[in-house]
Amino acid sequence: MAFPEADHDLPIGTGATGVRIETDAMGEIEVPADRYWGAQTQRALQHFAIGDDRMPAGLYRAYGIVKQAAAHVNAEAGRLDPNLAAAIVHACEEVAEGSLDDEFPLYVWQSGSGTQSNMNVNEVVANRASQLLAGGLGRDRIVHPNDHVNMAQSTNDTFPTAMHVATLMEVRDTTLPQLLALAAAIGDRARRWHDVVKIGRTHLQDATPLTVGQEWSGWEAQLTAAAARLEQSLEAVCELAAGGTAVGTGINAPDGFGEAVAAKLAELTGLPLVTAPNKFAALGSLDGMVAVSAGLRGGAIALMKVANDMRWLSSGPRAGLHELRLPENEPGSSIMPGKVNPTQQEAAVMVALQVIGEDSVVAAAGAQGNFELNTMRPIVIDNVLHSARILGDACNQLRVHSVEGIELDREAVAAYVDRSLMLVTALTPLIGYDKAAAIAHKADHEGSTLREAALALGVDPADFDRIVDPSTMVGDPKRDLGL
Repeated sequence: MAFPEADHDLPIGTGATGVRIETDAMGEIEVPADRYWGAQTQRALQHFAIGDDRMPAGLYRAYGIVKQAAAHVNAEAGRLDPNLAAAIVHACEEVAEGSLDDEFPLYVWQSGSGTQSNMNVNEVVANRASQLLAGGLGRDRIVHPNDHVNMAQSTNDTFPTAMHVATLMEVRDTTLPQLLALAAAIGDRARRWHDVVKIGRTHLQDATPLTVGQEWSGWEAQLTAAAARLEQSLEAVCELAAGGTAVGTGINAPDGFGEAVAAKLAELTGLPLVTAPNKFAALGSLDGMVAVSAGLRGGAIALMKVANDMRWLSSGPRAGLHELRLPENEPGSSIMPGKVNPTQQEAAVMVALQVIGEDSVVAAAGAQGNFELNTMRPIVIDNVLHSARILGDACNQLRVHSVEGIELDREAVAAYVDRSLMLVTALTPLIGYDKAAAIAHKADHEGSTLREAALALGVDPADFDRIVDPSTMVGDPKRDLGL
């Protein structure tokens, strides 16, 4: 599609001051002259001024791609004038790359279908495209937001389409890479410390030994599995509602429009996008978004477990476990000099709690579909994109500013192994559970070593020294870590 040669380098900006008059079905309204948005956006700014929560930029950038794809399809089918389509495509590219982010000021709290945000995009694209074609803005524009930019579309099918595209791009580009990078960094340390024997803990109490590498390999596996489940959940948002228009029947859209838009979007984004086989489900439900949110929650739960384990293991340095030495990133206290706190771990836990909470909102919103439309879409996309972003960022920060600099306090690790009473477990096959328990209780009550208590209760010294060897109690660390 050839863009008209004249004005194709026209810089963004109206260059105007004051106000201009825009018109919609409700009549005239004044709009700031330096803005590309129009009447419906201006009305929404007045009618939905609730809090400070703005619709996320990621949604609008995805919307730019959706409108771009629709313009291509409409032009190629001969329904949209090629010059108008080319100008629309150019304006949509500017939206998609973020050059027009300031033109999307609306609040999350609006019509549950997202009508105001769809019209915000339509108006901005129409005015910018008109400008590119040497036309005016507002009532003087030559590109119409509904007739041209929104051709063969409805909010009810384009908003969920943009939601899916935005979610796929955010999770693909931010969340999954950072979640997997954190898992890989943890795996590197698991292999580095594969043979360092430490005491295990269950119920926060001493248990039998394992190696540091085995413990860290569990964290790596948990995060990797969470990433795999999150990636699998994305399949649910690869199906697009475009082509369903108002209620799923496709009224005012030509046959094959949904398939053509999905194919063009797949081409533009590199994502495996297809048209939804049932547009009534695509418009009436939010099940795909609920699935992705649950996948994000799974990643948050894994992250919280890992971060909390690190907090416990780094506690101290003199009155805690202190098996781990965390990097000294910043002063830990405003009153206690020299204090080092697990700040990255604490931030990660807070992010995980936020993601879990936002997933609860998404799940509740997903259950609010009524008849042919779920009208909880703005709150869902806001929560999902926010969760995806902060989860990815938290994984990145934890990796860069903590995991990659963590070291072992080997003396503390060894001391816990030497003092552990649960090494007596290895004697159980030889002397039985009850006698082994008596040895453990005797050593604990008297403050003696496990060996002293065992010998006092009749265990042969040679048997004790042969059997109670922590290095033989950890299984095969090399096998467990694939070494």
